[in-house]
Amino acid sequence: MNRFFSLVLVAITTSSVASAEAGMGGARDGVTPLIPLVIIFGIFYFLIIRPQQKKAKLHQQFLTELKRGDMVVTASGIIGTIKNLSERFVTLEVDNGVCMKIVRNQVLENANSLKEESGVKDAVLKKT
Repeated sequence: MNRFFSLVLVAITTSSVASAEAGMGGARDGVTPLIPLVIIFGIFYFLIIRPQQKKAKLHQQFLTELKRGDMVVTASGIIGTIKNLSERFVTLEVDNGVCMKIVRNQVLENANSLKEESGVKDAVLKKT
């Protein structure tokens, strides 16, 4: 990130020196009007595009590592256990004997942490 800002600073400095040498009429020609656009694109890339690419890559890796017996949450909020997997579809058991077939990309996250939380809540409810 620091390297990016130092490159932008060098570009601005060299363009201002070049425009000073060319005179006032030459300041509007050349690279000078493009510098703000390049800076804005750089900011968008590092703040928006790059984090989304990382998140998509992690989600794709998660989808490839799915296996039978995993407890997952779908994009619509349905929690179930994986019974069957194919390349495009996942069969979830949401209750005893109740299965749903969904598109694999709709699996959002692993729900094993939810399973642990519900166990803690059940233990607290039994004590009271």
